[in-house]
Amino acid sequence: MATQKSRVRLTAGRVADFGCPAGKSQAFLWDTETPTLALRATPTGRKTYVFESRLNGATIRINIGTAADWSLDAARSRASSLKMLVDGGTDPRELERQQQAEKEAKEAAAAKAAEQARQDAAAAALTVGEVWAVYLEARKAYWGEAHYRDHIKLARAGGKAIKRGTDGRGVTIAMPLHALMGLPLRSLDALTIEAWAAREAKTRPTSARLAWRLLKVFLNWCAEQPEYAPLLPSTNVAATRKTREALGKPKAKTDALLREQLPAWFAAVRNLANPAISTALQVMLLTGARPGEVLSMRWEDVNQQWRGLTIRDKVEGERVIPLTPYVQSLLSKLPRRNEWVFASTRTVKMDGKNMARRERRAHAKGESMALGEVVEASATGHITEPRSHHACACQTAGIDGLTLHGLRRSFKSLTEWLEIPAGVVAQIMGHKPSATAEKHYTVRPLDLLRIHHERIEAWMLEQAGVPFEMSAVSATLRAIA
Repeated sequence: MATQKSRVRLTAGRVADFGCPAGKSQAFLWDTETPTLALRATPTGRKTYVFESRLNGATIRINIGTAADWSLDAARSRASSLKMLVDGGTDPRELERQQQAEKEAKEAAAAKAAEQARQDAAAAALTVGEVWAVYLEARKAYWGEAHYRDHIKLARAGGKAIKRGTDGRGVTIAMPLHALMGLPLRSLDALTIEAWAAREAKTRPTSARLAWRLLKVFLNWCAEQPEYAPLLPSTNVAATRKTREALGKPKAKTDALLREQLPAWFAAVRNLANPAISTALQVMLLTGARPGEVLSMRWEDVNQQWRGLTIRDKVEGERVIPLTPYVQSLLSKLPRRNEWVFASTRTVKMDGKNMARRERRAHAKGESMALGEVVEASATGHITEPRSHHACACQTAGIDGLTLHGLRRSFKSLTEWLEIPAGVVAQIMGHKPSATAEKHYTVRPLDLLRIHHERIEAWMLEQAGVPFEMSAVSATLRAIA
């Protein structure tokens, strides 16, 4: 404290009249009634009540407040309470810091609780469909096109008006996963999924089993995401025994051509009016390739020089198999309509409903189009689903239950008659090696595969009674404008 202080009994008038003398940075007027209270004035005219005392040999000074905000009686009361703290050995400044810290901690806790409540409310409203969309976007780059389409298809809503494929309803039905899309993610539990599985298994067990497998992987992905994991139980609620039992086990498919059915099948398929579909079906049987692999072949995949056929493999990316003579002769007869070997020839007559959209596309390409013009209607440019044609051919041939994938199964089954090495057949079909020796030590070049593959083709044609001469193979592929 200062050695000499100006003390008076503070009154409202003296507080109002007190000011800082010229040339000084501040001035104090001490109260005689409360000795630890002073009025401080600065050259700017600001007047503040201050408390000053000594604690442990050191001077402490604390601002109480401005004279405009504090009455004199309130300032004296505050100074007295601070004096009591100092006399008790407590530093008011430290106490104030503690109180401020406690206040800030309470405010922070309240803010955290409010934010948690907001997040909980948002999480409670987060639906399976919303997270499903995020999941598809995150995983799309790691999936094949067909796998991605399965996720879209199986979660699709119904109610779309179409003319075909609705069994007379006129509108599509909701797919299996759609029933779960509107539920809150956190509401998914074992009981919900078990009830869903039991319901779906009654009408469409095959689709439901695929949907269930996709759902299990989706929930595993959610469990790995920090923002979704707290919404779900620690275990995968879709992987329960009751769900698995409700959906049942898929039965192994056994549809395949018998050797004695080959003449009737080839005769019916070769008589199909659409040469591209006729060729595609025969290529599926003679190569053992998956239907989608055959239908998505491009002309650049057909190597006439080295007699190779590049297959876009869904497992390994691609594989090259021999371009056998009969398959080569079939492909040489197809016109090049676009980049696809099995180009779509399906057309539709335009009407006013779709005209505006087609006109915009034509305008963007600098083309013109008249109302009623016949245009190509395929979205992909190539044949995608020749099931109906194959079904008609099988009906003509008197063959029941043979699917497109059954042609791939037929290739494998029929090779058993020739005792072709299993590894050769697996490599042509695109199956992964099943043994260490096959995987790491056996390398079969294209010319070695060709020996076996041409033998398979020749035998099938012989059994089918299909006349074919090697000289019939065209050296070039025909193109049309």
